[in-house]
Amino acid sequence: MAEQLELKADDGRVLEVLTGGDPGGLPWLYHGGSPTAAVPFGMFEDAAARLGLRMVTYSRPGYGRSAPYSWTDGAPRIVDDVADSGLILDHLGVDEFVTLGWSGGGPRALACGALLPDRCLAVATLAGVAPKDGAGLDWFEGMAPENRAEYAAAQDGPEAYDAYLTEEFLPIMQAPHDELVAAMGGLLTPIDAAAFTDDLGDYLARSMKHAAAQGVRGARDDGLAATRPWGFDIGSIRVPVAIWQGREDAMVPFAHGEWLAAHVPGTEAHLLDEEGHISLAMRIEEILADLRSLAGR
Repeated sequence: MAEQLELKADDGRVLEVLTGGDPGGLPWLYHGGSPTAAVPFGMFEDAAARLGLRMVTYSRPGYGRSAPYSWTDGAPRIVDDVADSGLILDHLGVDEFVTLGWSGGGPRALACGALLPDRCLAVATLAGVAPKDGAGLDWFEGMAPENRAEYAAAQDGPEAYDAYLTEEFLPIMQAPHDELVAAMGGLLTPIDAAAFTDDLGDYLARSMKHAAAQGVRGARDDGLAATRPWGFDIGSIRVPVAIWQGREDAMVPFAHGEWLAAHVPGTEAHLLDEEGHISLAMRIEEILADLRSLAGR
């Protein structure tokens, strides 16, 4: 059964944390996508329990009940979330762990691999975003028009981006489960629309709605972080990494997975022609089993 707790960071911010799976298992730090917050999710928690993994996740700043950062320049970075990850692991008494990030959580998992190499045993990204400044990568190619418009708005600055998200994206975050497929429009390829089973669709609706508890603050900061330099060198990663990406993905294009597989040292690539952004998550048990194997466990 999932357990929720709240921690206080050194700067006084509150962090919302969720644990599940096997309480005595190898810790698995899960970084959710953008925009999502930590809510119980049986499919992931049950898969973790069957594999002997202790699932640990949290709501990033501005999502759910996690207090936002007080940015002086209005521009957060991916790397800033590593300190919160370390704080949570320390509180839970976790020494070694594996990590997986879905979509916008992918860069956070890679950051943990780069900056916590003495603790992080292995990394996996599930439809993870590649750096916008990645050499030779056309970051927008293959994205649905909705994502193109959103990330273009992010380049107009925090205030303009906040206004755009409030008008265009907040209704999607607050949509009920039975309306979410229609609300997401072109973001969903046919295979992803079909993957909206009761379990997965219900989780995404609950998670996105909870992510909007403070409006679009968390989504805004995530988008800003995704479109500026991440603050760490992916070429410095020395722990085992698996990149999972589907070609039928209109949110994070296939080229992102190809780029990561080519530029993260020693990557094990799983570039799948017949998977999308959502459908790929249905393989969670296979992905976690592979992650555990990469960690030598």
